[in-house]
Amino acid sequence: MARREISVSVDIDAPVETVWAEVMDWESQGEWMLGTDVRVTQGDGKTPGTRVAAFTGIGPVGVTDTIELVGWDPPHRATVRHVGRIIRGSGVFTVVERTASDGREGSTFTMAEQLDLPLGPLGALGWPLAKPVFAWGLRASLDTLARRCEQAAAR
Repeated sequence: MARREISVSVDIDAPVETVWAEVMDWESQGEWMLGTDVRVTQGDGKTPGTRVAAFTGIGPVGVTDTIELVGWDPPHRATVRHVGRIIRGSGVFTVVERTASDGREGSTFTMAEQLDLPLGPLGALGWPLAKPVFAWGLRASLDTLARRCEQAAAR
């Protein structure tokens, strides 16, 4: 099985607590995560053992990513394990304090994934083509997240 890594970060002009609240509201992730609908299927969304189903696709065509929360250190770090049939591996969400461009409190959010590619050697061969598309989708999603957090912080 081939394991590949991808990590995308975004600077956000909003406090850590604002970013953390937005990112860890699992059921609203679909409002900023491109083409994805997320729901908690087991647990409270805040303790290890929580399970989340994230369907990514268009209409009925897509894939469900079953995620188990395995680490919780609010408001800075959550670790997950992808435990579905197709998407497997691990991920880390981190929020780090920084100073915004205007001197206010800001954050950097990073989403890092270590994915066990499906389809064995075929998945490994396809990764160089799939990775830029996946990275583009993550970047677009995190840009939307940043706008949401900055609007929330301005209220």
